[in-house]
Parts: sequence; C-alpha cells; structure tokens
Amino acid sequence: MAITAQDVMKLRKMTSAGMMDCKKALTEAEGDFEKAVNIIREKGKLVAAKRADRETTEGAVLVRIQGNKGIIVCLGCETDFVSATPDFKALAAEIADAAIASFPADVEGLKASVCSNGHTVEEEISAQTGKTGEKHVLAYYAAVEAPFIGDYVHFNGKLGALVAFNKEIPAELGKAVAQQVTAMNPVSVSPADCPAEVVEKERELAIQKTKDEMVQKAVDAALKKAGINPAHVDSEDHIESNTAKGWITPEQAEQAREIIRTVSAEKAASLNEQMIQNIANGRVQKFFKESTLEEQDFVQSDEKVSVAQYIKKVDAEAKVLSFKRFSLSD
Repeated sequence: MAITAQDVMKLRKMTSAGMMDCKKALTEAEGDFEKAVNIIREKGKLVAAKRADRETTEGAVLVRIQGNKGIIVCLGCETDFVSATPDFKALAAEIADAAIASFPADVEGLKASVCSNGHTVEEEISAQTGKTGEKHVLAYYAAVEAPFIGDYVHFNGKLGALVAFNKEIPAELGKAVAQQVTAMNPVSVSPADCPAEVVEKERELAIQKTKDEMVQKAVDAALKKAGINPAHVDSEDHIESNTAKGWITPEQAEQAREIIRTVSAEKAASLNEQMIQNIANGRVQKFFKESTLEEQDFVQSDEKVSVAQYIKKVDAEAKVLSFKRFSLSD
C-alpha cells in the first residue's frame, strides 16, 4: 500500500522518530501504525544494544518536589549536542514527572513507571535511543521523604542536589544548603554518620602520612648535617641528574644514599606511636571539617561559620536529615 506524507507525519507525532525512520517503519508494517510503532521501539533496543559500551557523560539532572517527597534523576546521553535538543529535554522532564508521581524505590522501579503517553520510562528511553542513534540511560535516581526538602540544580543542568530537613524552614535556606552540597560534595551529613570504611581509610592514610613525614624530617636533618641539600637527593632520578650537573659530587651522592637508607630504617623503628596517633586524629578531624556537610564552612556566609551553625542561626531546631547529590562530571 502507498504510504502518504500524512501517514508519516502521524507516526512522527506518535513516536518523535525521524521522518525517514517513520516512513521505513510504515512501509515494513504495511501501513499498520501499531506495528510501525513497535518497529521503531525495537530499533531503539537494537541501537542501545550496539552502543552498550559507550560512555554517557552528558545529559540532564532534574529534581521534583511534591509535598514531603522529592526525587533527583539524571537522564544520560553521549553528547552535549543531543542533550541540548528539545526532544531530549522533554523526555528528561517526562521521566522526572513520572518519578515524582509514582515515587519508586529505585532505578528499576523508575524504569517500570508509566509516562503520560502510557508507555513505560524504559520504553520511552529506548525509543529516544532509536531516534537519535545515541545511547541513553538512567544515569542516576534517588528519592527522599522528609518534612521539608531543599533543592538546587546548577545552571548547566548537569549537577544537582536534594537536602532533607527535619522541619519546615525558609525556602532560601533549603536552597542555600542544597547549593553547598552541590559545590562542596560532602561525604555525609556529619562525622557521626560518615561511613565506617571511609573513616578507616582516612585514618590509615593519616597514619602513613604522619610516619612518612617523621622519617623524612629525620633524613633531611641528617643530610643537612652532612652538608647535602635534601632537595638535590629527594629521589634517585634527582641524585643522578644533579650529579651529572655537578651540583653534588659522586661521593656526596653515595653518602646521601647511605644516609637515606640507614636513617630511614632507624627512624621508622623508633617512632613514637602515641604521637603518631595524636597527629593522625587531628588529620581525621580536619577531614571531617572539610568533607562532612555540617562541619564544612558555609560558602555563602560572610562570617566564618559552619553549615550547622548557619542553620541554627536561622532556626535553632532545624537539622539536615540526609542529602542526595549527582554530577555528570564527577
């Protein structure tokens, strides 16, 4: 049967697929619109399978809040060209609307959620993939439920956050704290809820760094006492190059190697364990101040106050319960 331009336009409105794809699908389906729609959707699945190993570093981060519920979702794609198209933006918004409406527990639940046209989110993503020939994925999804939720999406649309509070607070405070989360990327709300494995790793690093510094300090002192500049012998490459330049003699080079070897071993065997632990504890506390939301300096305040202190100044009873953050560039 003959496929008319009106038929092609009708299918295009139904699927948002390209004109040629619509014409081919209608021809293959012998004019059956339902079959043609399925053909286009199957094409999307095929394209997605072929491009499964592609990276999706572009896309759109969106948030939605409805009452005491909030969601943050990211629809990812391969290029900024596609992410800037009206169809991509419309699909991302449709997915965000479906997410807040059904409020699924996880990504798989969101994939099964139904969009306004009756198709599932997964089906719509597949169709968009077929249309553009570019991989599309649900890069991130999270939901929060709290008495009040602050939100912020950066102007480039690729970074956003939700912050859950224990009570109703001024909207501008909720937004400001969400901006803090997007900008400073904290690992937890407070030191108390920082993941144990993160704290343990930071402590191990702090202990090793402290030991290395103590050993290096002893080595540098011994080198200086011998009349050798520590900066000239801080690596084997430097020792060789500085010897070639005449900055140190071959004898000094050998003397430096011997000092580094013997003093390092002696100092490492006699380190003060209590001092190491004290210094390491201080470094872990510094990590908490820099990396946990409540302890961080509040970037929007003219005064030097922490986020927790700033919140208390606005509302003494207000407290952050949790937050969700996603960035396409992290």
